[in-house]
Amino acid sequence: MLQDFLVTLNWRFISKDKILPAVTFSFLATIVSFTVLYNIVTKLDPNKSIIAIVAYSLGVGIGTLLGMKFKPGLKK
Repeated sequence: MLQDFLVTLNWRFISKDKILPAVTFSFLATIVSFTVLYNIVTKLDPNKSIIAIVAYSLGVGIGTLLGMKFKPGLKK
């Protein structure tokens, strides 16, 4: 969820030409993304893989929702 929340905020800052926040959120989203990917690839239990994928997908959806609702520094 955190990964997609940060990515969504990053896209919003990019669309508003807010360079420093966009760079910051890009950096943070990349660290979180690679940490999540590393954990999925190295620690995924074959018996729970479908559950893990569904839970991850739900987190991505919730992260997008929160990123769209939370608007730090994005005044019109």
